Amino acid sequence: MFCWLSRLCGELSTPTRRTTQLIWSSAARSMVLSSQRIPELSSFVARTNTCGELRSSHLGQEVTLCGWIQFRRQNIFLVLRDFHGLVQVVIPQDESAASVKKILCEAPMESVVQVSGTVISRPPGQKNPKMPTGEIEIKVKTAKLLNSCKKLPFEIKDFMKKTETLRLQYRYLDLRSVQMQYNLRLRSQMVMKMREYLCNLHGFVDVETPTLFKRTPGGAKEFVIPSREPGKFYSLPQSPQQFKQLLMVGGLDRYFQVARCYRDEGSRPDRQPEFTQIDIEMSFVDQTGVQSLIEGLLQYSWPSDKDPLVVPFPSMPFAEALASYGTDKPDTRFGMKIVDISDMFRNTEVGFLQDALSKPQGTVKAICIRKGAKYLKRKDIESIRKFAADHFNEEVLPIFLKTNENWNSPVAKFIMEEQGLGLVKLLETQEEDVVLLTAGEHKKACSLMGKLRLECADLLEARGVVLRDPALFSFLWVVDFPLFLPKEENPQELESAHHPFTAPHPSDIHLLYTEPHKVRSQHYDLVLNGNEIGGGSIRIHNSELQHYVLDTVLKEDVKLLSHLLQALDYGAPPHGGIALGLDRLMCLVTGAPSIRDVIAFPKSFRGHDLMSNAPDSIPPEELKPYHIQVSWPMDAETERAHR
Repeated sequence: MFCWLSRLCGELSTPTRRTTQLIWSSAARSMVLSSQRIPELSSFVARTNTCGELRSSHLGQEVTLCGWIQFRRQNIFLVLRDFHGLVQVVIPQDESAASVKKILCEAPMESVVQVSGTVISRPPGQKNPKMPTGEIEIKVKTAKLLNSCKKLPFEIKDFMKKTETLRLQYRYLDLRSVQMQYNLRLRSQMVMKMREYLCNLHGFVDVETPTLFKRTPGGAKEFVIPSREPGKFYSLPQSPQQFKQLLMVGGLDRYFQVARCYRDEGSRPDRQPEFTQIDIEMSFVDQTGVQSLIEGLLQYSWPSDKDPLVVPFPSMPFAEALASYGTDKPDTRFGMKIVDISDMFRNTEVGFLQDALSKPQGTVKAICIRKGAKYLKRKDIESIRKFAADHFNEEVLPIFLKTNENWNSPVAKFIMEEQGLGLVKLLETQEEDVVLLTAGEHKKACSLMGKLRLECADLLEARGVVLRDPALFSFLWVVDFPLFLPKEENPQELESAHHPFTAPHPSDIHLLYTEPHKVRSQHYDLVLNGNEIGGGSIRIHNSELQHYVLDTVLKEDVKLLSHLLQALDYGAPPHGGIALGLDRLMCLVTGAPSIRDVIAFPKSFRGHDLMSNAPDSIPPEELKPYHIQVSWPMDAETERAHR
């Protein structure tokens, strides 16, 4: 977890100050548990100390260290590394220690060695104040080569660029890097603090739930596992949702689990087929109680080298998030909000605006890009317009406040002449700003402008404008979601916006039987910097209501959930909960570019384990006990022959 030295010259050069402070401050934190005891890092093993802990207070002590050879200079010094840090070792030069010198000078880089010797002070002028062990070095007396290292596929240095494919193929080597060590150790520390907060401070019970279960209706696709009973299969659960509700029926009252979840989502960037949730459920709780619990949990477990979290987190209704940001997971670190300017164009002569406003839910939306005329190029604007046409079948009109910059667009010039003052006043525009305008059905127009808002932020930041401070953590609760949404493939049918166990909003229960598409839910999402990191709800605890939702509204096979419906009939308490996506949370906390950088052994974006080549084929004879056989896809020529 401690910093490697990416460049070594003279005595020892170190990473940037920011990286050094980040890693070492985290190291200091990891040394202190909640009980304020310093962990014994050298208990039960063949060393007296770790490479990163020795200081001037250890001068004169006889120590034994184990680690990897990080660097060697002139066969006089080498740097030894372990999980705790780095230390400089002096290679003996006298003839009586020729065997020790031979071991330490001939061992390849990244070989594992054990050295014993005396902690001595570095000579005057040779101390390294940027290195935690920079005041001392080890005068070696004995050394053992524990394992020699072959030529590596890549160097264990952070400044060496490696493709993700290579990193995943040799993950056990990639784990030695400073960033992976930091990420995984910080993840461990935060999970430990979460356990402490939930179990020790608030009486939660940690319960493991099965990973071999049965198919659940609705939601994401599940992985199927064959059994030895003909035609019968297990499914890997998307989440412990049913189990945690059943635990509430069982009177556990407060449950949590660091839960493994599985979703067969195919090739989706930055998603994992197996992932981890902090899964929580409580009895006799309302939405406010769950939100307060999570705010306290994150505040308690938050890394101390980052600004403390301010609670409570702000809250925003789903309808407002969609209208102002075009998404249910808005990034509130910057403005550029969507503005409805429909009233300004009620009497316009512009054809596509008239056409949009004449239809139900028709609207005109705009966003203002500050300094857009200064930073955006013509090719950027054309790219934005092409994106809108290709993905939304919508027109986007760029409007510059200076009509002579509207690139021979008669419509844009006309709008500026007709509605210019109104636009300037409503959007609070300034001379170098650019307005993007679109018209269409409300949800579609908002969604488009939400995408363009983020696209424009990327373009501006690529030109040096700072909009989204990476050190800022902007949490937001999004609430009052619709309970149901129209199915994409058949808009006449409904599906759950969250999952089928979500309770309707108390004020909207009467609509469930007449206009279910208008019902709001007791569903809440936690958003961080434009990413959903958690979602939960108050659950339906009445069997009749749950049966009605499944059977009548969603038209699902209730037999698949007969066990749950039966349990709700046996005195189920009111209950609710939430699941935090641990991988996504840690990705944002560490600033990692991908969730794969905070998972020890992740899959590729296609769901493959590049290290072991999983998934792999199984011989036909091993499939026989499961009563299944593989139907191999035909190539084109074979397929034609079978027609």
